[in-house]
Amino acid sequence: MTFPVVGMVGGGQLARMTHEAGIPLGIRFKLLSDTPQDSAAQVVSDVVVGDYRDLDTLREFARGCDVITFDHEHVPTEHLRALEADGIPVRPGPDALVHAQDKGVMRAKLDAIGVPCPRHRIVSDPQDVAAFAAEGGGGTSRSSEAESGGFPVVLKTVRGGYDGKGVWVVDSVEEAAEPFKAGVPVLAEEKVDFLRELAANVVRSPHGQAVAYPVVESRQVNGVCDTVVAPAPDLDEALALEASEMALNIAKELGVVGHLAVELFQTRDGRILVNELAMRPHNSGHWSMDGAVTSQFANHVRAVLDLPLGDPRPRAPWTVMVNVLGGDYPDMYSAYLHCMARDPQLKIHMYGKDVKPGRKVGHVNTYGDDLDDVLERARHAAGYLRGTITE
Repeated sequence: MTFPVVGMVGGGQLARMTHEAGIPLGIRFKLLSDTPQDSAAQVVSDVVVGDYRDLDTLREFARGCDVITFDHEHVPTEHLRALEADGIPVRPGPDALVHAQDKGVMRAKLDAIGVPCPRHRIVSDPQDVAAFAAEGGGGTSRSSEAESGGFPVVLKTVRGGYDGKGVWVVDSVEEAAEPFKAGVPVLAEEKVDFLRELAANVVRSPHGQAVAYPVVESRQVNGVCDTVVAPAPDLDEALALEASEMALNIAKELGVVGHLAVELFQTRDGRILVNELAMRPHNSGHWSMDGAVTSQFANHVRAVLDLPLGDPRPRAPWTVMVNVLGGDYPDMYSAYLHCMARDPQLKIHMYGKDVKPGRKVGHVNTYGDDLDDVLERARHAAGYLRGTITE
């Protein structure tokens, strides 16, 4: 039997968990990793250590791969076009992926296809930021806009940001100088007065089959995803359907192949607005490893190989994921005894990373019939592993 080889660019935890999903299918992985110590490089047998920004390295890596996919969006667009010209399937392709690489391109496309977004435009300098603020206001009320000149405003570098990096909330023209020091275009957006953040995760195959996971609530702490609740509690059925249909339409219009995460704001006046796009497995979908019939990782593998997609429906009424962040307690393994004994249904997923304060080193999943109980179990386990809870 000849099974395909998936070439995964990027050696982080997303690649690690995607590889794990391919094992029972007999799918082989080849990994392009920054270092031999990266999360996925510890578990994939065929590892190439090299720079994804170098075209020759990418071309050499692609030899023997049946398809190329990614655990991040940072491979230069022109390099991906060169691989396609060499006859190598790239999924998602460069024409789709550029919308996750460049926030300016993403906003322009979403505007063109009628997807609701926060007010935005590219700005040239701090004075232009002040002009943007005055045009319609980033403030949360008309009175605050009048007093502050439309501030606060959200500023984002159009490329390279993640987990709160490359994003600033500024309250004045003086504070607006910092983002321009990166030397890349800056996108200004209104600061949305939102009720909560949601995420709609979908997967699409090359021939157009697509599936949608339940819309989830994503709770952030210091710009980093902390907790995901699936499905989003108390979300109106019509609004959940609107979010799923919006994500499926974006995937179709952009030509996405593989997993697409659409991060959303639910506003206080009952609307949903698109915040960000990610064209790879995503933190808001980690709950599906244990809470869905087919995980986001398994469906991403199926999609890039153009296999029939699996059932995305949840296995339990509620699933909660909480990220495990590094703290001042590096020996997490010794905490397993307590966590596993306290909750035999707990699912622990660790990434093989050195423990550093604030770094994502793993996540836990819990599930069940009672949301309060499921939340408490997940938070206790993550806190005990980190060392912030000791009993």
